[in-house]
Amino acid sequence: MQAQIKKNNAAQEFETVERCAILEVANDADDREVSIARARVKPGITTAWHKLTGITERYLIVSGQGHVELADMEPVVVCEGDVVRIPAGTAQRITNTSEVDLIFYAICSPRFQQCYYVA
Repeated sequence: MQAQIKKNNAAQEFETVERCAILEVANDADDREVSIARARVKPGITTAWHKLTGITERYLIVSGQGHVELADMEPVVVCEGDVVRIPAGTAQRITNTSEVDLIFYAICSPRFQQCYYVA
């Protein structure tokens, strides 16, 4: 791996079937240990239940407020600065309970690849 600066390009944000928008910040084969994506959930929206096999995911909440549900756990309120650790294979979803977009970084290790996504 070589030193590198990844520039943000908001125009590359895309909508998902999961009901959120994703901007891949860093996700490439040259850095297989981690990927970072910015997720944006509109007010009142709950993302679809899903899980990642073989990938541990962490949410770093940047702005907004919501509640996160993990497997059989009760919903937990999350807001700016909170970190949610999601072990591989854990069912998850998040709801935006605020009046502004809920924005968080999804940090995956190893890096996210679509073949590990289970709806």
